[in-house]
Amino acid sequence: MQHAPIQHPWPERLWIVRHGESAGNVARDAAHAAGLGRIDIAERDVDVPLSPLGERQSDALGRWFAAMPAVERPDVVLTSPYRRAMRTAERLHQSGGLPVHPNDFVIDERLREKEFGVLDRLTTAGIRREFPEQAEFRRLLGKFYHRPPGGESWCDVILRLRSALDTVSLHHGGRRVLIVGHQVVVLCLRYLLESLTEEEILAIDAAGDVANCSITEYRFDAQAGPRGGLLLHRYNVVAPLEEAGAPVTAEPDAAVAAR
Repeated sequence: MQHAPIQHPWPERLWIVRHGESAGNVARDAAHAAGLGRIDIAERDVDVPLSPLGERQSDALGRWFAAMPAVERPDVVLTSPYRRAMRTAERLHQSGGLPVHPNDFVIDERLREKEFGVLDRLTTAGIRREFPEQAEFRRLLGKFYHRPPGGESWCDVILRLRSALDTVSLHHGGRRVLIVGHQVVVLCLRYLLESLTEEEILAIDAAGDVANCSITEYRFDAQAGPRGGLLLHRYNVVAPLEEAGAPVTAEPDAAVAAR
């Protein structure tokens, strides 16, 4: 009696991309350079757009995907609902890199930016001045566990991303999946996919920010575990931007003064 082949739950390839540089990244840099306590952003964080450079970065990455054979490009796109992430994905499509039409993007709020609560739009100096007790709590607990009032810890982000990965496994096994999100989302997905410890993921974080429009890629390996698994192929790679002459930026999002 023949048995049907065992189907694995993982995508064949998984790309995780941080959005292009946003107006919030630019405002954050200006606030730090001026020694200000608050970051000057008019919009809600969810509505912050890409900067002109962020649009160029997205176009450059789109052309990199477009240079792949059609059968290797992403055929499923999941994106954070934040404007900067959605616009990055749209420009990837407009540049020829994604055969998936924006109408077919899966917009998933579980991929949104980490929420900062009362610390939203404050620089590190501003947090120390306005909420010294939170600065001390964060020092004692560490960024992995510290949850500001009204905000999230990294663990909270990880909890919702566990659910998002379950959805990917349930609906997109064997597909080529692109996720467009945010810096902490990229790092927390690494934590989950590679079964990292708190110390290991914080060491990766401390080594450098996730660059705007950088690529983190996993590929399915049938030998990784009883039913196979995803193995890291590349992390935080910015070669497509460099090849296209688009400057590389790696500022944390505007509200991420105390990631």
